Amino acid sequence: MALSYRDIKNRAHQFIIDYNDAVKENAESQSFLNDFFTIFDISRRRVASFETPVKPEQQGSTKRIDLFWRGKLLVEMKSTGQNLEKAYQQGIGYFKGLKDKDLPRYVMVCDLNDFRLYDLDDGKDYAFTLAQLPDNLHLFDFMQGNEIADITEYELNEKAAELLGQLHDALENSGYVGHQLQIFMVRVLFILFAEDTGVFNRHQFTRYIMRFTDDSGHDTDMHLAKLFQTLDIHQTQRNQHLTDELNAFPYVNGHLFKERIDLPSFTHEMRDQLLQCCLFNWKDISPAIFGSLFQSIMDRQARRNLGAHYTSETNILKVIEPLFLNQLKDEFNKANALKQEKLRNTRLIELMTKIRTLSFLDPACGCGNFLIITYRELRRLELKIMQAQQKNDEQSHFAIDIDPQISLNNFYGIEIDEWPARIAEVAMWLTQHQMNLEFAKSFGREPDLLPLKEHANIHHANALTTDWAEIVSPQQLDYIIGNPPFVGSKMQSPEQKALQVDIFGKLKNAKQLDFVSNWFYKAAKFIQNTNIDVALVSTNSITMGEQVGTLWQPLLDMGITVHFAHRTFQWHNDAKGKAAVHCVIVGFGQHQRAEKWLFDYPNIRHEAIAIKASSINPYLTDAPDIVLHTRNNAINTSFPMWFGNMPLDGGFLFLTGQERFDLLKQYPELEPWIKPVLGAQEFLNGGERYCLWLADSSVKQRRELMQIAEIKRRIEGVRQMRLSSKAASTQIHAETPWQFRDTRTPDTYILVPRVSSERRPYVPMGFFDSDIIATDATQMIPNAGLYEFGILTSQMHMDWMRTVAGRLKSDYRYSAKLVYNNFPWPEVNQQQRQQIEILAQAVLDARQQEVDKDASTTLADLYDPDLMPPSLRKAHKKLDKAVDLLYQSTSFNSPLERVKHLFVLYQELSEL
Repeated sequence: MALSYRDIKNRAHQFIIDYNDAVKENAESQSFLNDFFTIFDISRRRVASFETPVKPEQQGSTKRIDLFWRGKLLVEMKSTGQNLEKAYQQGIGYFKGLKDKDLPRYVMVCDLNDFRLYDLDDGKDYAFTLAQLPDNLHLFDFMQGNEIADITEYELNEKAAELLGQLHDALENSGYVGHQLQIFMVRVLFILFAEDTGVFNRHQFTRYIMRFTDDSGHDTDMHLAKLFQTLDIHQTQRNQHLTDELNAFPYVNGHLFKERIDLPSFTHEMRDQLLQCCLFNWKDISPAIFGSLFQSIMDRQARRNLGAHYTSETNILKVIEPLFLNQLKDEFNKANALKQEKLRNTRLIELMTKIRTLSFLDPACGCGNFLIITYRELRRLELKIMQAQQKNDEQSHFAIDIDPQISLNNFYGIEIDEWPARIAEVAMWLTQHQMNLEFAKSFGREPDLLPLKEHANIHHANALTTDWAEIVSPQQLDYIIGNPPFVGSKMQSPEQKALQVDIFGKLKNAKQLDFVSNWFYKAAKFIQNTNIDVALVSTNSITMGEQVGTLWQPLLDMGITVHFAHRTFQWHNDAKGKAAVHCVIVGFGQHQRAEKWLFDYPNIRHEAIAIKASSINPYLTDAPDIVLHTRNNAINTSFPMWFGNMPLDGGFLFLTGQERFDLLKQYPELEPWIKPVLGAQEFLNGGERYCLWLADSSVKQRRELMQIAEIKRRIEGVRQMRLSSKAASTQIHAETPWQFRDTRTPDTYILVPRVSSERRPYVPMGFFDSDIIATDATQMIPNAGLYEFGILTSQMHMDWMRTVAGRLKSDYRYSAKLVYNNFPWPEVNQQQRQQIEILAQAVLDARQQEVDKDASTTLADLYDPDLMPPSLRKAHKKLDKAVDLLYQSTSFNSPLERVKHLFVLYQELSEL
């Protein structure tokens, strides 16, 4: 019986070990070629001869071909490092002395390390090293009677996903839908991968479909049904009359082919689409893309954006490395570095035992990417330990089992959609096979994948309504990992809102939390009284703004402590169409860790800086576990911050510059009642806008103003707009339709925009008086002076704001009750105050100098990080340094240091 492809690969791995560098110096070409033929279970003596004499020229001397297989193969061997191109030309030169019927199709040249194989019929040549031989065995299919020319493969890329999707679409359009379609596609994908990686024989499925199904496609379903049934039956239990081609397929087990499903009827085009899928090379596919590739098959939109729907390996490693992997690798390095052999082996065995018992849960596993990479990394560490053991014991008397023993049974997942749940199961098997191949490269033997003996425990269920303890007992679990869905509080469906209420119960403001918060809260409850470590990815919204108080105070009350965290960074994937989302990673547990690490991103698109921390709070800073709550009064300043004036007018009280001009031209007496308006847009980007400001008018004055038709029209418009509102709080203001809802006009004030771009190094602020009406897009600090302006526009305050403020998209949302009222002001003397005032005025002067040069210059221009004038930047830097010194005697080295100092100061002020 012919060898299976897996057996051939095992022999190839052993061949590599036998002909390693140490042996190669003394290796003979004949023994090398004999052993090479043995890989394919072919007796070289029966098919080919050594030192075949031939006369390259009619009158020339007799030459000898190193190996000649008539009509098939000619081999020319050289010593290591010699020119293989010359060797090829030498081999071709022998053709003139051969009969036409004996001319070989293939020429191989080799120097015991590098191979070159030439297919003279197709005009192709292939180059690879001895170490790469197992990945190129298919090139030698001709040695077993299967020419490589009959199947041409494509590279796996987005086009492959598109073709697989076309097969799915054709089946779906034919009426084959739902659960059966999903199961069918999962099985096909498993088979395609299996036949390209040695689980099945090379192209076993492809050849079966090509040879035994009719071109019309009418019998394809019958043959597939018989194949699926065969794959679920052990060889010893199969019908003795089963065809040799079907019986050659291995027993799969693992319930993958157990369920009996109706199969779709195929057309010629559908059969052709299936074969097109078979022509892709699946062996080099990365485990991290399994899920997204497979899922894109079911989602036409995702197919166009392959990569935007999966988590890259880089981002997964950001989760699992600080969670457990770095520690395990460190333990391995320390154990392997021990000088005493007995102690070294003991430590290695202990570590091996440890990693083989670790268990993992991903409660939002999707297609299993986190579980896949976690399993892969543990298998690689296990392999390193076994290699170290082998090196320690040259006689190979291993103190541990030589077979890989990290079990798929230790991996648990919960996924709400059936398709990705099934894909996750299959992807874990495929990853197991890939790791078996890596094992074989070191130990010359590939562990059997089939029949499947274990499987990841992927549950098709809703993680928020499922008791996780029914999936895996907390006492049996070590880690919870994952990337729960990102859904903002305002984007949730009614069903999601209802789930959130069920999770959080009567917790105040729980409805305002992002959907990912449910996984944090449920994980925190699940790990009570255990040593389970958790690491979850989230949008950064749960670590800033009011969500921090709502989510994290209950978690802190449960004893949760943050072990490590990646501060805000830009989430990206290794493919086109990658989504730019600002994310954080939070690792936490109920127990303390000896070391805590912060990963800070000075540039959110670049690499992180690792910072050892003493304590990590919910804002992901090295500071005490403090949660800020909104407060109505500032913690230690006498200057309040007011909300700007909300119009609540339907636009009737506002005028453009042209409308003001036209109105004053006809009614010049209106000028005292029309005032400039500043919202954040006008303040930052320029432009003019005006409003009717009748808040200070008397009854008599309003009666006279109402005689003007345009004024009456606008005031009546406000009245009707407010009366038509469903909100009683709006209707009541219909009684005063001539004025804004708010009428705050302090004599002077500092204006602060409520929203400002994340790109700006400073939130621009400015001074105004009662002649300028500030809208509710801004906030005001009445009667504040240069000292307050200097503190608020300093880097110290900016770092505080960036840490605790909420976001509107990616822009900062400045909140009076959260940012301003909780900000700890420094204690200063008169001299220090005066110094800050001088430096603050210098900032205003630098701004004015630029406006004097060009009156169209806006604050948005001045604070654009790419355009900021050097004089203005210099003025700010001087102010920053002076403010830093108000808080401590030496300058701060980073924003994190400033924020840490402010949190400590806040804690002291809160305890007064």
